Amino acid sequence: MPKAVIYRMDLPNYTCGFGTAALDLLRREKFDIEEHVLRTRRETDVFKDKHHVTTTPLVFIDGEKIGGFTELKKHLKAQKPKPKRFWKR
Repeated sequence: MPKAVIYRMDLPNYTCGFGTAALDLLRREKFDIEEHVLRTRRETDVFKDKHHVTTTPLVFIDGEKIGGFTELKKHLKAQKPKPKRFWKR
């Protein structure tokens, strides 16, 4: 089972919808998930500076930095096998 690490923001007055969506997508795809929740603005800002990103969430799969929700969707789509065609044009 592939392992995903996700860092997402969940502040007292704001929950990042992209972080929630990324977490849901990883669950649907049956990843072993290590979740890190950033609970304060300071913690979030320090994290973004450390990883040179401007937004959260940030997802890693098997140690590879994937990016946020949009990049995660693209990555997972690229990993799916293409359907075989049984007819010729």
